Amino acid sequence: MVKALVHEMPSRVVLMLVVMAVWLPAVTGCSTSGGVSEGGFEQEIVTPSDEPETRRRARIRLELAVNYFEMGKIAVALDEVKQALVNDPTYSDAYNLRGLIYMSLNQLTQAEESFRRALGFRSSDPNVLHNYAWLLCQQQKYAEADKHFSQALANPAYTARGKTFMAQGLCQARAGSYEQAERTLLRAYELDAGNPVVGFNLSELLVRRGNFERAQFYIRRINNSEMANAETLWLGIKVERRLNDAIAMRQLADQLRKRFSESREYRAFERGAFNE
Repeated sequence: MVKALVHEMPSRVVLMLVVMAVWLPAVTGCSTSGGVSEGGFEQEIVTPSDEPETRRRARIRLELAVNYFEMGKIAVALDEVKQALVNDPTYSDAYNLRGLIYMSLNQLTQAEESFRRALGFRSSDPNVLHNYAWLLCQQQKYAEADKHFSQALANPAYTARGKTFMAQGLCQARAGSYEQAERTLLRAYELDAGNPVVGFNLSELLVRRGNFERAQFYIRRINNSEMANAETLWLGIKVERRLNDAIAMRQLADQLRKRFSESREYRAFERGAFNE
């Protein structure tokens, strides 16, 4: 998903898709009654013969809601979630998705209520904890967000740890905890070195901390791949300029001009706005 979008959207937009969309409930195919149990172990798979009729109807509605949300049909997705909850008011995954939908609409109060309801049914679900933590970060409740990210990461059965380390690191950077954010983003990079969103944000943080040589390593990896976009090229140009590598700077500028001549980044380059 990220590969297809990095060429077309600024990395911060891709970031929002990564942080939000990958956390959609896994409702397709066979379902589970709770995904990950309170003790951190996977629960027994619920087969069709085990699944109550109310949950089956709710799950079908939620599958539709997920598809509509991924297609950007937000109002229809929200309506399907509401129908799922009519069928099963105890369905944690439905509240989780409802929270994501409201967060995408910037209706943060409703999003928070939805995530709290989801956690009321599954208090240790790492996916919901991640989503709620990201919402708290948007509300600048950084300490509380950090606590919930850590709770998600503490679950031994949680497999999407790289995404949560990334989100936690970005939140720590927003809070001004740059040293801590660097350590966390490095953990994310160790787990998912091929993720361009992690690499970009790690490089950007290192630039902010004045460590241009280390920033060069991460941004060059992206710009030397098919994942480069206008924003990564512009950051690379600024890094190479600070390191006095005129050849590398010119090569990146040529790419920016040829591929993204209408971009905000290229206009900034033409103005010489390297410190904006």
